[in-house]
Amino acid sequence: MSSRWADTAEDREHAQRLKAEKAARKAAKEEARRRREAAAAPPPTPPTKKRRTNPSSPSASSNSATTTSTTATSKPLRFPAPEIAACRHVDTYEPLNRIEEGSYGIVSRARDTETGEIVALKRLKLERETDGFPITSLREIRTLMAARRCEGVVGLREVVMGDSLKDVYIVMDFIPHDLKTLFDDMPEPFLLSETKTLLHQLLTAVSFLHSHWILHRDLKTSNLLLSHTGQLKIADFGLARFYGDPRPPLTQLVVTLWYRAPELLLGGTTYGPEIDLWSCGCIFAELMTREPLLQGKNEIDQVAQIFQLLGVPTEESWPGWRAMPNSKGLTYPKTQATVKNHLRTRFPLLTAKGVELLDGLLKMDPKQRWSAEEALSGRGKTFWMEEPRMKRREMLPTWPSKASGEKRRKRGSPGAPVRGDAPVLEGNLEVKGLFDGEEEEVAGAGFALRMGR
Repeated sequence: MSSRWADTAEDREHAQRLKAEKAARKAAKEEARRRREAAAAPPPTPPTKKRRTNPSSPSASSNSATTTSTTATSKPLRFPAPEIAACRHVDTYEPLNRIEEGSYGIVSRARDTETGEIVALKRLKLERETDGFPITSLREIRTLMAARRCEGVVGLREVVMGDSLKDVYIVMDFIPHDLKTLFDDMPEPFLLSETKTLLHQLLTAVSFLHSHWILHRDLKTSNLLLSHTGQLKIADFGLARFYGDPRPPLTQLVVTLWYRAPELLLGGTTYGPEIDLWSCGCIFAELMTREPLLQGKNEIDQVAQIFQLLGVPTEESWPGWRAMPNSKGLTYPKTQATVKNHLRTRFPLLTAKGVELLDGLLKMDPKQRWSAEEALSGRGKTFWMEEPRMKRREMLPTWPSKASGEKRRKRGSPGAPVRGDAPVLEGNLEVKGLFDGEEEEVAGAGFALRMGR
């Protein structure tokens, strides 16, 4: 006898139908979810066709034809760059007037006959060269090209040639003034606010050069150009060169005498950017007085004037200076008058921070001398922040341009050193009266320089 609750065939058929409907609904939901995900996802990147290298493949020939057609239609990347071409002839420029003659070239004013622009044309002195193109001229062109992005360096445009290989000209931007010529016409020196503006531009340009491993090695007022808008630019890179670390031995016969650092005067050959900062210190003082700070008649007299102004160095203030080649024959009395620094007395109207900056640039020990960065944003930062503030360069005074054709007045000053052997300081020299009146109670206030081999 069967149970009354037993499943009949009809019940089993109903249960199977419900199970199939449930599976169908589950499959439909899964399909709908996949479609939603596929619609939200980015389209897949088609795979790159690769060239078949198997020659036996039946589709090798068709793939090779496809690759060849793709290569034929593709174009190489191109970047804007000047074309390599021959130098233009100097006849492209119409000469107007001579500006100045230096140790390494003659600078004239000229007009571009194609554009009408006024430029400065420097003819390199190559007549005495017998060993090919001089290395100093190559360095000048290379350093000017490396400093093209600096606003404080005169712009190099191109190099043009004359009728012979001895006629090589450097074309640069024409700047109407140089500071040395301006000092001849100015009735009064620059105001302190104007001096700050000019010095800040100079140190910024020097900082750029040193950050690109360039030594100028002849900074002086006649090599600093000033535009009508107050923009200061460094020019004349005839003695410039690249340097490195460790520093290689270099010639000591660099920098015009009045702006030459003491380590060069004493025969040092391993030097760096510190020699440019000494020149900046001399220029800083000249901006305030219109007169060069140290006007020595020769190397020995220049050393004497440096010692008179800054005091004779000691082993504490300049360690190792007695071991330098040209300092071994120096003899002098050590008194309080001879070791005293006289910058404060020489510049009584300069602020304390200004004297500190000047003293930092004129440290006799090159290791203690301030760098351009330190003078701008380090220990010298306070000088730029105090009153009077820097004047905007557009507000600087303007003058008629002597370089535009008027006759220039010559002023007695030494020129840049010419290549050759450095002078040997020898013989006996007594310099008396350098410190007279500093301390009357000190007997024999003065010193004698004795130079020997």
